[in-house]
Amino acid sequence: MSSLFPALTDGRAGGTPDARTDARTDRPALRFGDRSLTYAELAAAADALAGRIAGHARVAVWATPALETAVAVVAALEAGVAAVPLNPKSGEKELGHILTDSAPAVVLAAPGDDLPSPVADLERVDVDVHASGGVPDYLGASDEDPALVVYTSGTTGPPKGALIPRRAVAATLDALADAWQWTGDDVLVHGLPLFHVHGLVLGILGPLRRGGSVRHLGRFTTEGVARELNAGATMLFGVPTMYHRIAQTLSDDPELAKALGRARLLVSGSAALPVHDHERITAATGRRVIERYGMTETLMNTSVRADGEPRAGTVGVPLPGVELRLVEEDGSPITSYDGETVGEIQVRGPNLFTGYLNRPDATAGAFTADGWFRTGDMAVRDPDGYVRIVGRKATDLIKSGGYKIGAGEIENALLEHPGVREAAVTGEPDEDLGERIVAWIVPADPQAPPSIKELADHVAARLAPHKRPRVVHHLDVLPRNDMGKIMKRALSHD
Repeated sequence: MSSLFPALTDGRAGGTPDARTDARTDRPALRFGDRSLTYAELAAAADALAGRIAGHARVAVWATPALETAVAVVAALEAGVAAVPLNPKSGEKELGHILTDSAPAVVLAAPGDDLPSPVADLERVDVDVHASGGVPDYLGASDEDPALVVYTSGTTGPPKGALIPRRAVAATLDALADAWQWTGDDVLVHGLPLFHVHGLVLGILGPLRRGGSVRHLGRFTTEGVARELNAGATMLFGVPTMYHRIAQTLSDDPELAKALGRARLLVSGSAALPVHDHERITAATGRRVIERYGMTETLMNTSVRADGEPRAGTVGVPLPGVELRLVEEDGSPITSYDGETVGEIQVRGPNLFTGYLNRPDATAGAFTADGWFRTGDMAVRDPDGYVRIVGRKATDLIKSGGYKIGAGEIENALLEHPGVREAAVTGEPDEDLGERIVAWIVPADPQAPPSIKELADHVAARLAPHKRPRVVHHLDVLPRNDMGKIMKRALSHD
């Protein structure tokens, strides 16, 4: 079994004692607040823990934003054991389902963490980030063996455990290294949660696979971003809500603008970044945010390349090794891309998961007969290959007046209106149109919200008349999940 983290080999005792190796082992690997580990310290702690858990099929990880979570996951991967990250904000019912479904042997947690029921009923192993021990005799894990079991959001039923093989982790991180020119010299800063693909796989395992370092903010703040970028960080990962907060702050914070201008790469993901936030950040910093597109089941599929055109509103082109196509409702491939025709994204490649744990029915339904994964995401594709996501098939594809309309482009248009702070778009039944477009608006000034006519005219002038909203609801806040995605199923038409 080969290690997913070659840099850890240099950090282990018994390595070649030359100056080059010593320099690498002393290199910072992880920093969370004022706590940090070098590669040598990480290798020692991970090896000690791997020796305690080797031989198990799966272990749960209480995934707080802390050094212990990173050490726990690295140890599991080095031992050939699948890690099941647990969201500390999950309720007892959801945690109970995940633990019953995945049946982990133990739970790994930081000393002193208070674990809720039913997690507290598991055998517990405290993670000692300062431990040391010999390199254990690892079991022979293959590239197809699971590295992680990550549970989906469960919007259409109980969460499903996606089995993510070691092959997919390596393929995605190496493809991103190619697209982003990501090297061991890069220092990443982010404040993402560590129970999900974005924060854990990209944000922690990505730097470690490259031999670089990561500085986790614990809790995202614009002050923390500025501090770390001014102190030498080269990359920033965030979700749209974080970049929206940055965009709002920039006009009154020239130091933040200067700090962002120093970054080599600003990356947004997990949901679409509104075009107007792209524009505000670029205007203030001279830097463009690039977007990428992925899912729990596929890891990363596409990205704007570091050496490519940073086209706002798109998620770039397929990553190396990833095949991507758009299909009609009947499953027939769209053969000519014009930047207008909406289809469902299907993908194939080494980045894909192997199936849902204990759910052969769901696994079979997720793939076509020839191995394409049905993402459920709707998009258009430009003639040069750039992909623009327009929404989810289940919640964001609106069929109105004979047209297939993606909610995402209408949301972007609404956000360009000065009276709109946040926006979501859904469809609701209409006897004449089939579905009518409904806008859910958080107004910039609650005392003077924009009218439906004003918003409809605004959208019709930018997109097309058939894409204008027919109904508008004014809200104080839009419901969002931990990753910043709007939970449209929580929006009621009553």
